[in-house]
Amino acid sequence: MENEKDCCRIKKRTPKEQRDLVNRLSRIEGQVRGIKGMVERDAYCPDILVQVAAANAALNSFSRVLLTEHLKTCVTQDIREGRDEAVEELVTVLQKLMK
Repeated sequence: MENEKDCCRIKKRTPKEQRDLVNRLSRIEGQVRGIKGMVERDAYCPDILVQVAAANAALNSFSRVLLTEHLKTCVTQDIREGRDEAVEELVTVLQKLMK
């Protein structure tokens, strides 16, 4: 569960960065809807699994883009401003991502 401090932090993104992230998520959302449709149409299991793998790859790619931007902006800025807890926060996030 997030503590109160974490729930109130925000990240201002450029319009292009926000648009790119939202577009990626929209494509992933479409992939997941497609998988749902395949299940509803009784598609062959391996065909569904291939599409699930593609959706997982897209989510992983999204995570890499977001993490890279987080490192280049938020973490770097926090460290420069003396907020060393940013490193511990990053370690916690990485542990969750690597489960």
